[in-house]
Amino acid sequence: MDRQMRQLPGYQVNEYKLVLVPHEELVKHIADVRKAITEKYKLEHPILSIPQVLLANFKQIQAAEERIINRLKIVAMGSPAFKVELKDYGSFPSHSIFINVTSKVAITELVKKIRQDTQRLMKLDAENKPHFMTEPYVGIALKLKPWQYENGWLEYSHKHFTGRFIANHMLLLRRKTGEFKFKPVASFDFENMPVDIKQGQLF
Repeated sequence: MDRQMRQLPGYQVNEYKLVLVPHEELVKHIADVRKAITEKYKLEHPILSIPQVLLANFKQIQAAEERIINRLKIVAMGSPAFKVELKDYGSFPSHSIFINVTSKVAITELVKKIRQDTQRLMKLDAENKPHFMTEPYVGIALKLKPWQYENGWLEYSHKHFTGRFIANHMLLLRRKTGEFKFKPVASFDFENMPVDIKQGQLF
């Protein structure tokens, strides 16, 4: 997008994340795990965001936000609540350690629906396309140095973690240019109602 346009009201580019957030007790448990690994391995980039399962992230102009929210509301209305199971740890070799999400089918189905019905609205331009998560997880340590990853994974590959929560809503988070933290913009309850999504394609 043209740089001058981005200066106009409504055309500033925001970053967005669509997430599932566990209940308070589980959030605290995961935060304690993050704190322990951060302190033990002296991580320079601790994860400061609330523990979450990422469904999608994208960049888009402020003016498109209302249409995206309306479309996500319709997707959520037609989706049932479901159980999310977390178990033990996984890793992306050389840089990240996370908690495994073992109940993937319901999340994958939800992400498929979101992609199908909102992808066009979430695409800013050819360089900035939305990213949809097909392999859900909960991050506990990212951007690790080789020694941090090797020692951390040696430890956490033998550790156990269990947790579960009912996903009965999803949250849209936004970070404006110059802001450090993502802030909640809208919450969408899963209502499992019959919804004719084609109606939404007219606007």
